[in-house]
Amino acid sequence: LDVIVVAVSIVSFEDTIKDLVPHLKKKMQLKGKDACPLIVDVLSVKEHARDIMLKHLPEECDILSSHPMFGPDSARNGWQGHTFVYERTRIDKMLLDPSQMNRVDSDANFLDTKGVTHNLHENSESHIEGMDRVERFLSIWEEEGCKMIPMSCKEHDEFTANSQFITHLMGRILGAQGLQATPVDTKGFQNVLRLIETTHSDSFDLFFGLYKYNRNSMDTIVKLKESMDQIIAKLLQKEGKSDTLPGAKQSCL
Repeated sequence: LDVIVVAVSIVSFEDTIKDLVPHLKKKMQLKGKDACPLIVDVLSVKEHARDIMLKHLPEECDILSSHPMFGPDSARNGWQGHTFVYERTRIDKMLLDPSQMNRVDSDANFLDTKGVTHNLHENSESHIEGMDRVERFLSIWEEEGCKMIPMSCKEHDEFTANSQFITHLMGRILGAQGLQATPVDTKGFQNVLRLIETTHSDSFDLFFGLYKYNRNSMDTIVKLKESMDQIIAKLLQKEGKSDTLPGAKQSCL
């Protein structure tokens, strides 16, 4: 199974792909263009990774965009039941996007009478081998019990901005408060402390990458601020006071 899994930080991903390209080209020069391996990324942001791979990798390289939604801590006892998100991005020089499968984007694509998209490459040997290689790689995760979810990179980033990123954002915000355990902690507060511990166990580079390289992250930040302002306004209104807290600083957003 000729596969390269690029497992690096978000912020170093593009440089890593650029460094990989000369080695791929050298291999193809020595063994032929069909020798290009399947390239798989496992970044937590998918549109960024997809764009970088399509921009820099030789077109002969098949691409699988993936995100195992777990790590060493959450999957310490195995992968069973954990989510694995993936997009078959490029096979045999043909782009495949789950969110665009109802469109015909090139002369090589066509719809049958049932509205199913086909491609002129699909019966070629290289296409069949490429699809088989992708499916065999995915079967590794499936056989370990992962919950396999095919999803476009765009959809993935929309979902994770309001799940993964907001989790890290809240953990960082609460951590900045300097919260500590007390003798009278409620279960809810203990969960808060666990959230802080979990998010701070990841590097700040990961948090920064989730923010910078997911185009939906700033919307999440803005909505969070707006929600906080609304809750505070309700509290002050209930108390019969103005909607501005004493000593509150003007937000930069």
